[in-house]
Amino acid sequence: MSEIPRPHVARPSVLSLNISSKSALFAAYMPFLANGGIFVPTPKPYNLGDEVFMLLQLMDDPTKHPVAGSVVWVTPSGAQGGKTPGIGVHFSSDESGLALRHRIEQVLAGHLSSNRPTHTL
Repeated sequence: MSEIPRPHVARPSVLSLNISSKSALFAAYMPFLANGGIFVPTPKPYNLGDEVFMLLQLMDDPTKHPVAGSVVWVTPSGAQGGKTPGIGVHFSSDESGLALRHRIEQVLAGHLSSNRPTHTL
């Protein structure tokens, strides 16, 4: 009996991120993306378009919010200006992605128009 070869399908990378303060969430959140997104510090190299799955914990909330997304931003190790290496993940347009965007924007209400520096723009 021979096995039928299956094409290699890359499984999404799984990331875990715990954001412990409102200022850290502000610095990482990317409201300019259609479904919202977040900057995830990581030295691991990623490519634009890579699929990722995240477990995101926000401050004192014990819930780990599961969300799928894709890499839309890469800050490589050794980037100019001492920027933190990592990736920007655009949340998926499914229910979990939209719910997480809504939750983050509730936490950051009144802060999204600030001119404070962030990890992205």
